[in-house]
Amino acid sequence: MAEPTRVLIRRPRFRRAVATGCGAAIALLVGSSIVPRHAHTIGGRALLDLPALVFLVLVVACTRSTAVELDALARSRGGQTAGSAMRMLVTGFGYAIAVIGMLSMLSIPVGHLLLGGAIAGVVIGIAAQQSLGNVFAGLVLLMARPFAVGNRIRVRSGALGGEFYGTVTSMSLTYVSVLTDEGMLKVPNSSLLAAAVGPWDHSSQPRHESERREPRVPAGAARGSGGTTERR
Repeated sequence: MAEPTRVLIRRPRFRRAVATGCGAAIALLVGSSIVPRHAHTIGGRALLDLPALVFLVLVVACTRSTAVELDALARSRGGQTAGSAMRMLVTGFGYAIAVIGMLSMLSIPVGHLLLGGAIAGVVIGIAAQQSLGNVFAGLVLLMARPFAVGNRIRVRSGALGGEFYGTVTSMSLTYVSVLTDEGMLKVPNSSLLAAAVGPWDHSSQPRHESERREPRVPAGAARGSGGTTERR
């Protein structure tokens, strides 16, 4: 286990997220099985609504704590951009679970809402297939961590035009920025995940194509050409 992950587990926000998540699961279990589904009195209705409100509060608290901790973990591995994207993704997913769970516990039908969301998700997924592929590839790169910001890497991929070398400057959920001798490259996460990546030893880097094609001129030939130039 990596050192940032060990530090994350020992932090109080992570323990708070685990505690509130367990409390939300208990509230969901109580609200869906123990409490009667239909109540005609004020007290019975309050007893029916209380677990749903507790569930909503606990899920929101768990989502906020989890988002903050995953933001810090992603920033330590991929920079500020990756942390912000991770926080937004976790927050949106957690709030959606809180709202859908609360509506279900309040006996409000959410079937049509889920059906419409599923259809919209399929349409959006087909339209943004490449972008979503980069997002999931970015999550895999952040978790597997084949390289980190500041590492000098060697990338070998036929889809990317062969082999190139550079230094990783930042990582996001869509692109990895690699600084090469020719300039900055924004490499898609899906392409980098499918490529062969390894550490870059600067001393073993092959020479540039133009340097390999131009032969070295001997010292005597250089003087002879200089003398010819002088006679001209």
